[in-house]
Amino acid sequence: MGLYDTYLAVRHRLHDGDPPEHVAIVITERDLLADGAFDTLSASLGWAFEYGADRVTVSVSVLDAAVVPTLVRELRQVDAPRRLVVRGPEDAALDGGAADFERDAESGAGSGTGQRVRDERSSDAPIRITVGLGGKAEFAAAVRELAADVDVGDLDPESIDAADISDRLVFPEEPDLVIKTGAERLSDFAIWQSVYAELYFTDVNWRDFRKRDYLRAVLDFQDRQRRFGR
Repeated sequence: MGLYDTYLAVRHRLHDGDPPEHVAIVITERDLLADGAFDTLSASLGWAFEYGADRVTVSVSVLDAAVVPTLVRELRQVDAPRRLVVRGPEDAALDGGAADFERDAESGAGSGTGQRVRDERSSDAPIRITVGLGGKAEFAAAVRELAADVDVGDLDPESIDAADISDRLVFPEEPDLVIKTGAERLSDFAIWQSVYAELYFTDVNWRDFRKRDYLRAVLDFQDRQRRFGR
């Protein structure tokens, strides 16, 4: 670690503010098609847990649906520091989104080992990766599920609240910090979940994203006074 990186790490350690517990990283298919992109992702996951996070969500926005299978396959091979779940559009469609690909880093990180597992909509995996699952589509699916529950009499429409919507999202937890590299454009990411998140945009392209850039994002978060919409 270089001298400047060490300086930033010391600032983080001595800072009075708490680091983000849940970090979300928004990247694009173009980002991942660059040389070294998956190595950058693996390193970034490590930095997140090293500097205080206990959960990381990665959202990959996709313009060309044809690249989704390739991206999903490659992401399932990422050398991750913790257990991860990867979801593509086909996975979310299976039985209402209940099928995931899960890999335990302790028993096979980077080895390609893994298995299909069942979950209850919200996986407890510390790392969750979605590919091509836009926030608008996710929200629409939650509304359809609510409507179906009302239609069969399992849910009183007068009792529907925010929790009922959150429970039907692919990954319902709200991130504390959302990091977007390359441009000040968030893309179609976690519309519901990120409403109170702190957003951090950097001009640094994903292929050039380094530990110092991650630390800058964390320090920026620690410097902010969160208002949660108030």
